[in-house]
Amino acid sequence: MSARQQERVNLIGLAKADYNGSPSTLCQGCGHNSISSQIIQVAYELSIRPHEIIKLSGIGCSSKSPAYFLGQSFGFNSLHGRMPSIGTGAFVANHSLRAIGVSGDGDTGSIGMGQFKHMMRRNVRMVYIVENNGVYGLTKGQFSATADEGQVLKYAGENEFPPVDICMEAIIAGAGFVARSFSGDAKQVRELLKAALSFNGTAVLDIISPCVAFNNQDTSTKSYGYGKEHEAPLHDFGWVPPSEEIVIDDYEPGTMQVVAMPDGSYIQLRKLDEDYDPTDKLGALHRLQWAQQNQEFITGLVYYNPNRPNLAEVNKLVETPLAQLPEAKLRPVKEKLDEIMAGMM
Repeated sequence: MSARQQERVNLIGLAKADYNGSPSTLCQGCGHNSISSQIIQVAYELSIRPHEIIKLSGIGCSSKSPAYFLGQSFGFNSLHGRMPSIGTGAFVANHSLRAIGVSGDGDTGSIGMGQFKHMMRRNVRMVYIVENNGVYGLTKGQFSATADEGQVLKYAGENEFPPVDICMEAIIAGAGFVARSFSGDAKQVRELLKAALSFNGTAVLDIISPCVAFNNQDTSTKSYGYGKEHEAPLHDFGWVPPSEEIVIDDYEPGTMQVVAMPDGSYIQLRKLDEDYDPTDKLGALHRLQWAQQNQEFITGLVYYNPNRPNLAEVNKLVETPLAQLPEAKLRPVKEKLDEIMAGMM
C-alpha cells in the first residue's frame, strides 16, 4: 500500500495536507496562525474542492494569512482596506466561487471601514474574517481602531479614543451572519467557520487574535490571558449540515441534551442560563453595547438573519457565471449596440 493510500482522505479523496499553504512567517504564537489551522481543518472536514475557493486579503499581518492555508486555491492580495471591492468584483464575475476574505482590525476598522460597510449592504457571499488584535502589528504596535479606551502600550502611550466594535458595525450595515470568537477557542472557531461557509451572504467572524509581540498584556481585552479568563460564550454552538428537520423536546437552562444526527453522529446541546436569541437584531446590539461597557468578552453567533438576498440574487445574475459565458452571449448584437450608440449622440 502506498503512502498516499495509507494517508487518511476525505470524501473527495484529499488529505488534510492538501489544504496546507506555505509555512507561516508570522511571530511564533500569533493567533492568526491558529485561525489558519482551523480553516485548513474545516476545509478538509467539509471536503471542499480547493479550486472552488477564492482567498482575498488587504494589507497587514492578518492579510498575510491566506498564504498559509489552501495553497491550491485562487488568491488575491489587494490594497490596504480594499479587499471588499476585489471580492465584490470576483463574486459578480463568478458567483459559483466561495470566498474567504481575511482582514484585520486596521484593514477593516480604519482605512477599509467604508468598503466593509458597503460589502455588508450588498450582501456579497463571503466569509469575512477579521483577525482582531487591537494594534498595527506590521508597523510595530500603534493602536488600531479597535483598541481599548485607556489601554497603555509601551511604545504607543495611552489610547484616548473609544473602540470600534466590528460586530456592531456589521449588524447596523445589514450583515445577516455576525459572530465573535477567540483564536484560542479552536472548537468554537471551527464550528463558526463551518456555519459561515454555508451562509448565502456576507458572514462576518470577528476573531480576537492576540498579538504576542505588541498587545498581549493581561489587561488588554485582545490578549490570551484576558480571553481565557473572561470569555463568556452566549451559547454552545455546533454546526450540522442541512438535512431533514430534527425536533427536540424543551430542556431546562443549565442542562445538556444529546441529539442524534442523520449520519449516525451525535451533538451535545447545552442551554446556558442566559436566554440569548441571535435572531433579535436590537437584542444583539444591546448585548454588544452591554459587553463593551462592562469589558465583557462575549463569543458565539451574535446575530443571524438568512432572509436577505445576496448580491447575485439582487442583480439577477444568470446561473452560469459571467466568467464562463462565451463572448457571443456577453456582447450585445450589432443592431442593439448601434441603437445604444445612437442614443448617446
